[in-house]
Amino acid sequence: MTNTTINGATFARMVLTGAHHLSNNADKIDALNVFPVPDGDTGTNMNLSITSGANEVKQANEQNVSDIANAFAKGLLMGARGNSGVILSQLFRGFAKGIEGKKELDIAGFVSGLESGVNTAYKAVMKPVEGTILTVAKDTANEAKKLADSESDIILFTEKVVAAAKASLKRTPDLLPVLKEVGWWIVVDKV
Repeated sequence: MTNTTINGATFARMVLTGAHHLSNNADKIDALNVFPVPDGDTGTNMNLSITSGANEVKQANEQNVSDIANAFAKGLLMGARGNSGVILSQLFRGFAKGIEGKKELDIAGFVSGLESGVNTAYKAVMKPVEGTILTVAKDTANEAKKLADSESDIILFTEKVVAAAKASLKRTPDLLPVLKEVGWWIVVDKV
């Protein structure tokens, strides 16, 4: 049986599971923090921001993905900490805008959300630098668009999109030399 959509309850669980996973790995992400300054707080800032978004999702009694995405984006924006939190809030603000009005999320909607998230985040950063979360988001959205033509099962689609994001992440040291200098990819492989 092919799964063609993600309903609101599943989408909310995806958001909350992602927030939980980030919370469990925030200290490892802090250790990765070398750009733009090695202040060691990226994981903490992302965790605080995502937790704020997740709390909004928990409090929302919404049934459709659009409303859940809007609640998450609102919480992220209100709780955004540091550059990483602001960029995350913009990625998800754009994602919510890209799926506006959708009760369920299909592959086309997922792609639209990713592309809108990337556009929103790039516009929010004064001088975007490749080799950062922005690159990973852009590469992921581009790959999702390609996959949409060949994949009809949204579960398989999302698994392939996650694999594409991981592949992009592994390429970031080639785009941002400071990552290569500090052996960043070694730590990434442990997260």
